[in-house]
Amino acid sequence: MTIQRFHVGPRLSEMAIHNGTVYLAGQVAEDASQDMAGQTRQVLAAIDRLLTEAGTDKSRILSTTIFVADMAEFPAMNAVWDAWVAQGNTPPRATVQAKLAKPDWKVEMQVIAAG
Repeated sequence: MTIQRFHVGPRLSEMAIHNGTVYLAGQVAEDASQDMAGQTRQVLAAIDRLLTEAGTDKSRILSTTIFVADMAEFPAMNAVWDAWVAQGNTPPRATVQAKLAKPDWKVEMQVIAAG
Protein backbone atom coordinates (compact mmCIF):
# COMPACT_ATOMS: atom_id res chain seq x y z
CA MET A 1 0.00 0.00 0.00
CA THR A 2 1.33 3.37 -1.03
CA ILE A 3 2.09 6.16 1.38
CA GLN A 4 2.18 9.64 -0.14
CA ARG A 5 4.19 12.27 1.73
CA PHE A 6 3.94 16.00 1.08
CA HIS A 7 6.33 18.84 1.91
CA VAL A 8 8.97 16.40 3.10
CA GLY A 9 11.77 17.87 5.18
CA PRO A 10 14.69 16.38 7.04
CA ARG A 11 12.67 16.06 10.27
CA LEU A 12 9.04 15.67 9.21
CA SER A 13 6.50 15.72 6.42
CA GLU A 14 3.67 18.24 6.64
CA MET A 15 1.18 15.62 5.47
CA ALA A 16 0.92 11.93 4.66
CA ILE A 17 -1.91 10.05 2.96
CA HIS A 18 -2.45 6.30 3.35
CA ASN A 19 -5.53 4.28 2.41
CA GLY A 20 -7.55 7.46 1.87
CA THR A 21 -6.74 8.86 5.31
CA VAL A 22 -4.94 12.20 5.57
CA TYR A 23 -2.55 12.78 8.47
CA LEU A 24 -1.30 16.31 9.13
CA ALA A 25 1.74 17.23 11.16
CA GLY A 26 1.13 19.61 14.02
CA GLN A 27 0.39 23.03 12.54
CA VAL A 28 1.60 26.21 14.23
CA ALA A 29 1.40 29.91 13.41
CA GLU A 30 3.92 31.39 11.00
CA ASP A 31 3.65 34.76 12.76
CA ALA A 32 4.05 33.94 16.44
CA SER A 33 3.77 37.62 17.40
CA GLN A 34 -0.03 37.32 17.02
CA ASP A 35 -2.34 36.78 19.99
CA MET A 36 -4.14 33.47 20.52
CA ALA A 37 -6.96 34.36 18.12
CA GLY A 38 -4.51 35.42 15.42
CA GLN A 39 -2.37 32.32 15.83
CA THR A 40 -5.45 30.07 15.80
CA ARG A 41 -6.65 31.66 12.55
CA GLN A 42 -3.23 31.04 10.98
CA VAL A 43 -3.21 27.40 12.11
CA LEU A 44 -6.70 26.77 10.77
CA ALA A 45 -5.79 28.42 7.45
CA ALA A 46 -2.78 26.08 7.19
CA ILE A 47 -5.05 23.10 7.91
CA ASP A 48 -7.47 24.28 5.21
CA ARG A 49 -4.61 24.61 2.66
CA LEU A 50 -3.24 21.14 3.38
CA LEU A 51 -6.66 19.48 3.33
CA THR A 52 -7.44 21.18 0.01
CA GLU A 53 -4.13 19.93 -1.37
CA ALA A 54 -5.13 16.42 -0.28
CA GLY A 55 -8.49 16.76 -2.04
CA THR A 56 -10.58 16.96 1.11
CA ASP A 57 -11.83 19.60 3.56
CA LYS A 58 -12.63 20.37 7.18
CA SER A 59 -16.03 18.66 6.97
CA ARG A 60 -14.15 15.34 6.68
CA ILE A 61 -11.91 15.74 9.75
CA LEU A 62 -11.95 12.52 11.77
CA SER A 63 -9.99 13.77 14.78
CA THR A 64 -8.19 16.87 16.03
CA THR A 65 -5.67 17.19 18.85
CA ILE A 66 -5.07 20.72 20.08
CA PHE A 67 -2.16 21.78 22.24
CA VAL A 68 -2.36 25.17 23.97
CA ALA A 69 0.48 26.74 25.88
CA ASP A 70 -1.83 28.33 28.47
CA MET A 71 -5.35 27.09 29.23
CA ALA A 72 -6.26 30.65 30.25
CA GLU A 73 -6.33 31.32 26.48
CA PHE A 74 -8.59 28.33 25.77
CA PRO A 75 -11.72 30.53 25.31
CA ALA A 76 -9.97 32.71 22.69
CA MET A 77 -8.89 29.62 20.74
CA ASN A 78 -12.38 28.12 21.01
CA ALA A 79 -14.03 31.30 19.69
CA VAL A 80 -11.98 31.09 16.48
CA TRP A 81 -12.45 27.31 16.24
CA ASP A 82 -16.23 27.62 16.67
CA ALA A 83 -16.44 30.13 13.81
CA TRP A 84 -14.32 27.86 11.56
CA VAL A 85 -15.42 24.29 12.26
CA ALA A 86 -17.95 22.67 9.90
CA GLN A 87 -21.19 22.70 11.88
CA GLY A 88 -22.89 19.33 11.80
CA ASN A 89 -19.49 17.75 11.14
CA THR A 90 -17.65 18.73 14.30
CA PRO A 91 -14.91 16.15 14.82
CA PRO A 92 -13.88 14.34 17.98
CA ARG A 93 -11.34 16.59 19.65
CA ALA A 94 -8.90 16.64 22.53
CA THR A 95 -7.31 19.77 23.94
CA VAL A 96 -4.40 19.74 26.35
CA GLN A 97 -2.08 22.30 27.87
CA ALA A 98 1.48 21.70 26.75
CA LYS A 99 4.82 23.45 26.63
CA LEU A 100 5.25 24.01 22.89
CA ALA A 101 8.57 23.81 21.03
CA LYS A 102 8.93 27.60 20.75
CA PRO A 103 7.95 29.90 23.62
CA ASP A 104 6.03 32.31 21.34
CA TRP A 105 3.73 29.62 19.98
CA LYS A 106 0.35 29.62 21.71
CA VAL A 107 -1.40 26.79 19.85
CA GLU A 108 -0.61 23.73 17.75
CA MET A 109 -3.14 21.47 16.04
CA GLN A 110 -2.80 18.00 14.59
CA VAL A 111 -5.54 16.68 12.30
CA ILE A 112 -6.54 13.33 10.81
CA ALA A 113 -9.10 13.49 7.99
CA ALA A 114 -10.84 11.22 5.51
CA GLY A 115 -9.65 11.75 1.95
